[in-house]
This record gives sequence, C-alpha cells and structure tokens, in this order.
Amino acid sequence: MTIKFGFYLFPQLTQLDFAGPFEVFSHVPGGEVHLAAKTLEPVAADTGLKLTPTTTLDDCPQLDVLCVPGGPYVDCLFDDEATLAFLRRQAAGARFVTSVCTGSLILGAAGLLKGYKATSHWTSVDMLADFGAIPCTDRVVIDRDRATGGGVTAGIDFALTLTAELVGETVAKMIQLATEYNPAPPFESGHPSVADDVIVNAVNKLLAERLERREANAAKYRKIAS
Repeated sequence: MTIKFGFYLFPQLTQLDFAGPFEVFSHVPGGEVHLAAKTLEPVAADTGLKLTPTTTLDDCPQLDVLCVPGGPYVDCLFDDEATLAFLRRQAAGARFVTSVCTGSLILGAAGLLKGYKATSHWTSVDMLADFGAIPCTDRVVIDRDRATGGGVTAGIDFALTLTAELVGETVAKMIQLATEYNPAPPFESGHPSVADDVIVNAVNKLLAERLERREANAAKYRKIAS
C-alpha cells in the first residue's frame, strides 16, 4: 500500500524541520514523498540552502500525511490565502495533518488545530492558543489525526513516532537504526528547562525582534477570529 507523504515548502523555511522527517519518511516501505510549493522553482531555506519542489500546490495529489515545517517568518503566511487554501484542501482528505517546529502556527492559522493538543518551538508554543489549539510542551504530540513536533531537531522524533503509528514500531526502529539516530548531545542545553539562564536570556535577546513580530501577528489573527 502506498503512503503519500507531502511537505509544504515555502521561502525561508528551516531546512532541518523538513530534512529530518524527509529522511525518515523516505525509508518507509511503500512511502512516496512529495515536495509541494507554489511553483517548481527552487525554494531557499533560511540558511540559503535551495530545495527543489516536485509538484505545485495545484497539482499535488491527495496526501495521506501532510507536513508543514517551520521557519523564522511563518507569520508571513498567516494570511496567505494560497497557502491556507492548500492546507485546508489537503487536510480534508489526509490521514494525518502534521507539522514540525513553528509549522504548527501555520496549521493554526489555517484553522486546522482548533480543539487539538499541539506543540511548537519553545519560543512560540504559547501562541498556539491564539489559534484555538491546546499548547503542550511535549517533544511530540499526537492528538487524533493531528501530529506535531517541537523545535527543529524534534522533527526526527516526530517522524519516527508517526512512522510507528503508520506501519508499526518494528519498522520505525529499523529506520532509526539504519540512520543511526542515537543522539548524545555534547551539552545539556537544548531546552530552557535544562539550559543555563545566561544562555536562555541570550537566545531570547537574539530572537526578540522575530518573536515580537510573530506575537503581534498571532494576536491580530486572534482578534480577527473572535
């Protein structure tokens, strides 16, 4: 049985949000991975890496698993009708509607997380409430047919967890071993709950302008929705 996976590619996405799950899903038996974008022109990630779409939004087949990565400018898509219409259309027939990192905010803007538990990057997880979702700080959250992963590297955990749901734990474990996903981070600094305060404060300061803009756009969405 073919399982159609699809990622929505947009300018300035965070490539690792996409690349981790892409690697996992590409190894799923019967898996077929589509990369959908507005055009077939290469899409530049936030680091400059260019990704090549395989289909346009209009030509994308109905997906079994729709996945939206995040990025620093996801709030620019909160009112992008082409993006939101594509996600809503695909969600209507998908088996799972999913995201990694701040991609969950885009799903929220499309109205696809209302009443669902969901997670996001630690800097933005609380904003999910603006879209009617129930914010969770877990690294991977599955609520019925919605599956969301936390920030960036959580995409691999998310993809393996979802793979187990789709084709069984044994296959997921085989993919984990084949890709040698055996994380042993050199520092205990991957989340505010374990990082030193000075590091947390420095990162918050670094991201302050981005987060202020994102919060303002999320609040604007909440005002319009109410």
